[in-house]
Amino acid sequence: MKKYFFTLLAGLYSVTAQAQPAQVVKGRVIDTESQQPVIGANVVITSLNPVIGNTTDTEGYFRIENVPVGRHSFKITSVGYDHAFLQEITVGSGKEVELNIKLTESFKALDEVVIKAQKENGAPLNDMVSVSGRSFTVDQTKRFAAAVNDPARMALSFAGVATNDDGNNQIIVRGNSPKGMLWRMEGVEIPNPNHFAQEGSSGGGISALSANVLGNSDFLTGAFPAEYGNATSGVFDLKLRKGNNEKREYAMQAGVLGLDFAAEGPIGPKGGASYLANYRYSTLAVLNKIGLNIQGDFSNTFQDGAFKVYIPYGDKAVVSVWGLGGLSTSSADNEDLKEKFQSNRGVVGVNYLRFINNKSYFENTVSYSATKQSDEFYDKIRQTNYQQDFVNQALRISLLYNYKMNARNTFRLGVIVNHYNFNLFDKDDEDGPYVVKVNQEGSTELFQAYGQWKHRLTSTLTLNAGIHAMLLALNDQSSIEPRLGLKWAVAPKHTFSLGAGLHSKTESISTYFAQVNIGDNRTDDLNKNLKLMKSAHAVAGYEFRPSASWRVMSEIYYQHHYNIPIGPANTTTPFLLHNSQLNEISGFVTDTLTSDGKGRSYGLELTVEKSLTNGIYFMSTTSLYQSKYTGRDGIERDSRFNGKFVQNVLAGKEWKVGKNKTNIFAANIKLLAAGGNRTTPIDLEQSRKDRKTVYDWTKSYSEQLPMYFRTDLRVSYTKNRKRTSSTLSLDIQNVTNRLNAFDRYYELKNDRVKLITQTGLLPILNYRLEF
Repeated sequence: MKKYFFTLLAGLYSVTAQAQPAQVVKGRVIDTESQQPVIGANVVITSLNPVIGNTTDTEGYFRIENVPVGRHSFKITSVGYDHAFLQEITVGSGKEVELNIKLTESFKALDEVVIKAQKENGAPLNDMVSVSGRSFTVDQTKRFAAAVNDPARMALSFAGVATNDDGNNQIIVRGNSPKGMLWRMEGVEIPNPNHFAQEGSSGGGISALSANVLGNSDFLTGAFPAEYGNATSGVFDLKLRKGNNEKREYAMQAGVLGLDFAAEGPIGPKGGASYLANYRYSTLAVLNKIGLNIQGDFSNTFQDGAFKVYIPYGDKAVVSVWGLGGLSTSSADNEDLKEKFQSNRGVVGVNYLRFINNKSYFENTVSYSATKQSDEFYDKIRQTNYQQDFVNQALRISLLYNYKMNARNTFRLGVIVNHYNFNLFDKDDEDGPYVVKVNQEGSTELFQAYGQWKHRLTSTLTLNAGIHAMLLALNDQSSIEPRLGLKWAVAPKHTFSLGAGLHSKTESISTYFAQVNIGDNRTDDLNKNLKLMKSAHAVAGYEFRPSASWRVMSEIYYQHHYNIPIGPANTTTPFLLHNSQLNEISGFVTDTLTSDGKGRSYGLELTVEKSLTNGIYFMSTTSLYQSKYTGRDGIERDSRFNGKFVQNVLAGKEWKVGKNKTNIFAANIKLLAAGGNRTTPIDLEQSRKDRKTVYDWTKSYSEQLPMYFRTDLRVSYTKNRKRTSSTLSLDIQNVTNRLNAFDRYYELKNDRVKLITQTGLLPILNYRLEF
């Protein structure tokens, strides 16, 4: 009867909405742990008056017709399940909206009075995450000022996250090196998905990820559950959405960064199969090809693409084929230097999901990825050359088994096998004749296994316990890593959480094979026996949700790092004596290293957030932190990434405009204040002698540059017609044109120490059409 009631309401509502653009909202409701369909769940749009909605069928699917365009909030309920809430859902006239909703089973008897937990907006999609995690939506990557459709730049607004370079979207999590980041897609590790990325880094100039294909995903900043390995700082757990399996839809986009085209639709006349694809070509490359070179002596071009094919086999199995790739080239030719840098990457995968019964399923993923980085550099002033060519390939097989014993207990087991092939070459003549730093070709494996147990002790107290194991075949280094999480909903609006765990990370393959000539045309691999870098995390958190749209969240954390690569015991080289790999941004190191270093990070974070409701959103994130390291000299120092504080304030307002109030004008602002970059003093006299920048490493990272401050604005206008939706947007980054300090170097021409400043005012215009 409920289904007929909701259908009648929707029909009556559509009579009054016929003159206005409307759209279909559809999707599926499944059990969080077993992924089985939830039959008879009520999906209600609470932002409409009167409310409209529908109930799920025997396969968990629902469909709501004639939903007015705009922002909407949803409430999802079902007998025997905790409630779930969705907010900030954009309904436009150009594309249907598909929602994938998970409900958590209640295990108390229906007649008992209990405090029910609720799946709130912003909670991690992975239900085994207890602390330091949140989900993010594609809409946020489009809406946040300065995000420009990039998940990494959007994450800079979250608590605990910073950056030290406007021109690079690598992120510093809780004062840790960006090297500790793990990128995952569709449940498996992927190479760094950024254009212009360097060997061993986790960032780049522009993301190759497209908002056209991404679905809602998770971002984690510490004490990760057991299924996440080979990471010490943060995790991006990305999901690709599936294409529309009922109608064909398209999107085109043109802007300063690139020209996009996306398509999706059904495969075959029935059965639910679909495809989704996106391709982007840089605008600057197009202008270059037609003879308009606006970059002068410098040229940066890129292109990328992504796809997903979704094929269900009955109601028991699903096969997904997906991929992501990007090509990027940066070149320069002026009176000082000549360089050509290329950074290419790609990954393709096949996922097979099989439901064994209504309590268990397994998922098998096979993926292949490859990255190629080459760099030819010539310094015309100092008459030095540099040549680099790195090719890395990886074949990964991931097996996951999930068993929901009952409403209290869920078990998850997994095995991951990584087979690496590499061909590495690097040489330069900076200090005399050409010196080969690495010249290696070969293969190795990384084995991982994990087990997780989610145990609901009471209706409000949940334990997530697990263990992760790693073995690097290259040098037989292994790690056993216990993980623990606890979440207690002490009252309907108050939740306490605890998390702890041990985490480890491999170095980039090129670092293990840094080599030195030992005579007789023989070389020695300097770092082949490095241990796995390890980091122990402890986190305590508190969350207060006064309403469905507001939340206040605070966390305090401590991280102990050990087995950190530093200089050898007998070194007299200042750089090796006073430094640590905790200060590195990219992963390729040519020096001799030993795993004797340590460090620590600790801090406090506070987030006050209002989801986008009634046309307004707000978020303030405050991060106070310390990041320390101890090098070979035994002295604890501030790390390179110890900015000490980050304060973000974001706000936005949307106005319904037009004759029928179906169009939207939006304004968004972001204010960012942070501690300045840390730098090492320059030895001016030695720099003059050597005719290059020479640092005084006895004072490693002892100086901090002036405070970083920036204001970003974004304005947009969205017009919804009957079957199309178009958006014109303008992002003005650094509207005050403040030239924040980046670093310092010795300028040979003028014999002085010169300050390098970061990006000034930068406007980014974009037009998007969906139909």
